[in-house]
Amino acid sequence: MPQVVRSRIRALHGPPPVAPSPHRFRSLADREAVAVLHRAARVLIAGLPELTDRLVEALREQEPGYRTAIENEPAEVWQEVHHSLRHNVGSLLRPRESREAAHRTSRWIGEARAKQGVPLDAVLHAFRMGGAMVWQDLVDETARRHPEDIRLLVHVAADVWNFVDEHCAVVADAYRQAERRLVWRRENQQRLMTAALLDGTARIAELPDAAAMLGLPVDGRYAVLAVAAARRAPHGADEQPLTLPAGTDVLWHPGQETEFAILALAPGSASVEGDAHGRALDQDELAVLAGGLSAAPGTRVGISSVVGGLAALGDARRLAETALRSCPSSGGVVLLDEHLPTALVVSSPGLGRALAARVLGPLDRLDPADRDVLIGTLTAWLDSDGSAQRAGARLYCHRNTVLNRLRRFEQLTGRCLTRPSDAVEVSLALAARRLLGV
Repeated sequence: MPQVVRSRIRALHGPPPVAPSPHRFRSLADREAVAVLHRAARVLIAGLPELTDRLVEALREQEPGYRTAIENEPAEVWQEVHHSLRHNVGSLLRPRESREAAHRTSRWIGEARAKQGVPLDAVLHAFRMGGAMVWQDLVDETARRHPEDIRLLVHVAADVWNFVDEHCAVVADAYRQAERRLVWRRENQQRLMTAALLDGTARIAELPDAAAMLGLPVDGRYAVLAVAAARRAPHGADEQPLTLPAGTDVLWHPGQETEFAILALAPGSASVEGDAHGRALDQDELAVLAGGLSAAPGTRVGISSVVGGLAALGDARRLAETALRSCPSSGGVVLLDEHLPTALVVSSPGLGRALAARVLGPLDRLDPADRDVLIGTLTAWLDSDGSAQRAGARLYCHRNTVLNRLRRFEQLTGRCLTRPSDAVEVSLALAARRLLGV
């Protein structure tokens, strides 16, 4: 308990006053009140088991937050209440000697109840119920044996209730500290588990625990987003570089340069190798998702293919990173399944640069402006599905101009754009030039 009647005890045992006190009658009343309090407290100490029984029963009936704990672990709760009452009633008799032990008990109870998930309001209510029961027993005991001394207890009532308030503050502080530690530990465990899933290092035996911890099904359908923002939010900020459609079940995980988002997709059959219909449905679902994204200018987003189960999240992360590398530096969203040829290029940068040098190398002998015109025209023609008319509209020139530039490209590189194999090489070489900075 707080410092019950401490001020009065100091008055009784401290050095004598230099001058006679003008309130001698008040000091005498205090002295008598302390004696009455001690006499009643000794009776409570002697009957502590019965007092513990009554308080536990009152908690079971009046405090729902304790009811489950009492029903599941009655002996443990009884010992806790008995221990607390013993120290706290003992503080009425020996406030200085018992204060630290009583505080330790209250701190221990606050920490233990936080770990068990008992609401803080319930714990504080229990302490106030205990304080009220102790005070009522002090009054009842005095009234039964020495009714003429009831009036003296008024002088220590404030001290007793200050005691209760002090221990409520001790309990609340210990509870909140323990709760913060538990939250930090839980969040840290979630971060570590999410990192292990995305790295592909989580063991199969850990997947059920991971699913329970993260609230994700072991065999669910998932996709991973890799997000690189043009401007990273300050450390500790809650701002996300990307806003997903409302109702999307997402779990974010920070990386050094890239943020990752695990998307839990609607239940269904994940596509398997050779299942063209399933893959088409997956692509449609992800396309709808991509269309609902809202990102800041310059943000680059790579979206993996759909995978089945938490065990495949490591593969999904690598696919998302590949899609991210396929994204233009100016920003945008790349669905891996819609850019597989480009993904092949960025998956092997060395081969991509070698292909670009082999196919487009002859253009480097031209004036840079002339070279850029040919590359721009070739890119526009490929983006227009081989239509010189549409490419000319994009470039604000006549279709014949487009055709003339394409013929010149063929002459310089020795490639024939109507030959499928050459067209594939040219397309991949242009992707390598754009994405790898060749």
